[in-house]
Amino acid sequence: MSDEQATLTADEHAAAEAAGERRYRLHLQVEIKAVGPCRKHVRVTVPRSDLDHFRDEALREVADTAAVPGFRPGHVPRKLLERRFKKEIDDQVRQRVLLGSLEQMAEENAIDPINEPDFDIESLVLPEEGDFEYEFDVEVRPEFELPNYSGLQIKRPVKEITAADIDAQLHKFLKQYSTLVDKEGPAEPGDVVVVDIEFTYRGDLLRRLSDVVVELKPRLQFPDGEISGFDRLMAGATVGTQRRVTVTISPEAESLEMRNEPVDALLTVKEVKLRRLPTVDARFLERIGVESEDELRDQISNALHRQVAFEQRQSARRQVLEKITESAHWELPESLVRKQVENALRREILEMQQAGFTTEEILARENQIRQRSISTTRQALKEHFVLDKIATKENIEATEVDLEAEIQMMALQRGENPRRVRARLVKSGVIENLAAQIRERKAIDFILKSAAYENVPMPEWFDDSIAAVSHSICLPAQGAETETDHGDDEA
Repeated sequence: MSDEQATLTADEHAAAEAAGERRYRLHLQVEIKAVGPCRKHVRVTVPRSDLDHFRDEALREVADTAAVPGFRPGHVPRKLLERRFKKEIDDQVRQRVLLGSLEQMAEENAIDPINEPDFDIESLVLPEEGDFEYEFDVEVRPEFELPNYSGLQIKRPVKEITAADIDAQLHKFLKQYSTLVDKEGPAEPGDVVVVDIEFTYRGDLLRRLSDVVVELKPRLQFPDGEISGFDRLMAGATVGTQRRVTVTISPEAESLEMRNEPVDALLTVKEVKLRRLPTVDARFLERIGVESEDELRDQISNALHRQVAFEQRQSARRQVLEKITESAHWELPESLVRKQVENALRREILEMQQAGFTTEEILARENQIRQRSISTTRQALKEHFVLDKIATKENIEATEVDLEAEIQMMALQRGENPRRVRARLVKSGVIENLAAQIRERKAIDFILKSAAYENVPMPEWFDDSIAAVSHSICLPAQGAETETDHGDDEA
């Protein structure tokens, strides 16, 4: 065999460079089958001619840089290159075949994936002879026709902020700075108790929570269950008092086997406390960064107006989403629903923080969301897909200016540096949620521009009858666990 035949020639290099100016088109055979809700199975066949093309390409690149004793770079015999650098060449060919075929397949087939394909690249092996086949499952966006979203009829809740509303909100605000002092005598509704709680199921210990600090309100709510009549249950309790109650686990609890199951709870009172609110004096005003009580009341009034606007926006959003998803009867895969539970929760909390709700109010809403997380997330996903399609149709995007404005507002409300807020959002992955939230909000705003409104009285927008505990009754893993939980209060 001559040197010309055994090595990669200058003509081959020139041809490669010319070919590199345009992207190589593979001769793919693609089979796509629906295998479940929003899920497709894809089989891709890459012919031997395409494999040979990428192998020749990889060999040329290796030949340019390969240092083999006795040969000048670019003059190493092909067979020797294939033998000595087999693994490196195979890895390059596999990577380029997969990336090229996936990109081309996405361009030529209307798959519209939600996530990355579900397969292990490292487990794929290119054959020595014949074609290369690989297959995978992928979650895809649902296919549906957009409903009419122009000229919707919307009921807008309205509320006038009164001095009594400001007084009540001021009381809630001051509770965040309150101190707890020992109480002589039995507990009454509105007092605070420190309790240990033991949850048992069919006689076996399920979980133990220690030093739970909680206010006596009508409902004590956990992420996966609730004790109704909690204030009546604990009324009259003193240190050492034990009370028993049965709790039914939420039908949408994370623990599948425990859904709708009755669990026995034993509450042991360790302390009974009174809440002592701070005096609104010059020292306290300086601590919270305002100059006068009038300024504090003005800030609370502004926060209440933001919350009214929040409730109006949420009400309009709910009505819009109900109307545009009335015909959304397509199913969603359970795995996709579960992935989005936390995203939906973070988005709701983010919006409540922006609207100025207290930590106690946010925690109570969080537990409510978790108790119905599966159904609400399934609905939220349908809403997302419809809004996303509307936003795409109407060329609606979340711009960098939109993101910066949101971050500036969040920083102002929290008294933080905007760069620090942005860094935290990026690190936690919430920045993508924020962008999606803005895009969906702009899509809803677009729909509402053409809506017809009817003003109606606003109902009470926040249920103050709930005391919230952050820990679940059931554990995701088996076994009992002891944890300390300060509920919605801090001692």
